[in-house]
Amino acid sequence: MKIALIQTGKTNERHVSEGFEVYSSRISKYAGFEVITIPDLKNTRNMPGQEQKAKEGNKILQSVSKDDYLVLLDERGKELRTAEFAEWLEKKFAGSGKRIVFVIGGPWGFSEEVYSRADFRISLSKMTFPHQLVRLLFAEQLYRAFTIIRGEPYHHE
Repeated sequence: MKIALIQTGKTNERHVSEGFEVYSSRISKYAGFEVITIPDLKNTRNMPGQEQKAKEGNKILQSVSKDDYLVLLDERGKELRTAEFAEWLEKKFAGSGKRIVFVIGGPWGFSEEVYSRADFRISLSKMTFPHQLVRLLFAEQLYRAFTIIRGEPYHHE
């Protein structure tokens, strides 16, 4: 089982990056977990949002192989309860040897090219969160899903 998380830009908030590291190390006990950070774009002050999305999109697509199963974390994606996410994840691992790549977009979202390449979209909420905070939220949910799959006493329902 291999999972990758593509994120744009570094995490500036120390408490967020420390929390992410806690869950990232926990996830690594269950599956190969790789974090790919797309560097922040330079000189974006006067750059239109569409252009920023396109440039970030190109970098995201360069980080994905044709065999990867690409999942966008997108507010317009499918909402799953945590137990449903765990079930979905377990089925993906059982049915395919592909690496599952989750992507957190930048502040402007995803380009049309990234949407076209995506195999699936998941929403963590109907609300919009800062993309840096989504890293921590997603890592915790991924860890929680693994504990559900393994029947470990972390999730209570």
